[in-house]
Amino acid sequence: MIAELNRLVEVVEAHLGNDTDVATLATTLGTTEYHLRRMFSSLAGMPLSEYIRRRRMSVAAADVLGDEDLLRIAVRYGYGSTEAFGRAFRSVHGAGPSDIRRDGGPLRTQPQIRFRLTVEGNITMDTRIADRPAFRLVGHAARVPLIHEGINPHIQAHIISLPASEHARLKALSNTDPAGLLQVSVDVDPDYIEGTELTYLHGVAVDEETPLPDDLDAIEVPAGTWAVFRTEGAYPDALQAAWAATATDWFPSNPWRLRPGPSVVAVLDRADDFSTAICELWLPVELA
Repeated sequence: MIAELNRLVEVVEAHLGNDTDVATLATTLGTTEYHLRRMFSSLAGMPLSEYIRRRRMSVAAADVLGDEDLLRIAVRYGYGSTEAFGRAFRSVHGAGPSDIRRDGGPLRTQPQIRFRLTVEGNITMDTRIADRPAFRLVGHAARVPLIHEGINPHIQAHIISLPASEHARLKALSNTDPAGLLQVSVDVDPDYIEGTELTYLHGVAVDEETPLPDDLDAIEVPAGTWAVFRTEGAYPDALQAAWAATATDWFPSNPWRLRPGPSVVAVLDRADDFSTAICELWLPVELA
């Protein structure tokens, strides 16, 4: 995976004036656009689209400091007008092209990223691979913004809005793995951009034969393979640390890659105040 990400960076660098065809490149590299984008975002700490914009504007700064026509520079870097180019330039450097040309700065450079795998070997990830037949996730869904760290207040508000009787009803419906009440995220932006919307479902897993109540939302999950990561400790910190470690440690070291589908958190046990919990993180995977 590290080699594939570095090849992606090389292609981006060679085509800063054009849109990078990530889907075709991923196929050439023997992976998928979904996995490539998710791994880039997780390891680089920014979406691929943001990295490309920063690199374009970093390289464009040298041209802006010269006396070349700004429209010609804008077109070179894929913009149809000086206005669009100026907005992108200002978002990176904090000043417009004319200001930079007049004052010589400030300039904020995005270095070219290089990925390296550092193997520590001092953290054991409690993981298992599970092959599951098709099943359904049923419950109450809401559109919420993606938040990378800490408790998501929008999800918290959604769960609190459900009466206690509804939690008990959902638990009674659960009849297959992942067991118990589940935290389900689906329709997540491939670049994993914070603030983008996703669908969150508070619900349970049921088999295909289970009749679905009309008042519940349902997600059909096809048969497939899942990587299941068990976490224990402060909530949600331990769970979020495990999610990050799947990208930095587990996927680069194992012959699996993410496939599109819901990510599921099963809370196996927790403190009364939810300050600590034992959880399982279920991620849909396929052999790379």
